[in-house]
Amino acid sequence: MAKKTAKTAVKVTKPAAASVYKVIEIVGTSKVSWADAAKNAVATTGKSLRDLRVAEVTKLDVKIGKGGDVIFRAKMSISFKYHAD
Repeated sequence: MAKKTAKTAVKVTKPAAASVYKVIEIVGTSKVSWADAAKNAVATTGKSLRDLRVAEVTKLDVKIGKGGDVIFRAKMSISFKYHAD
């Protein structure tokens, strides 16, 4: 007896429209934590730029101020969609 083979349906879609993204470098700060510094950086950048896409933390450091104050800093690359309007 012949074996039955399962047929798999393949959905063909149109290719996505090409997009262009710009990548910038930002630094967020916080007196609380590095996570809070990164969150502050994205939130503040989102007020000026639209269509934020991906943020990558590239460096974490701490700035020590006068009197031993500690400021957490998160250096990030962040991308946003370029609009030619």
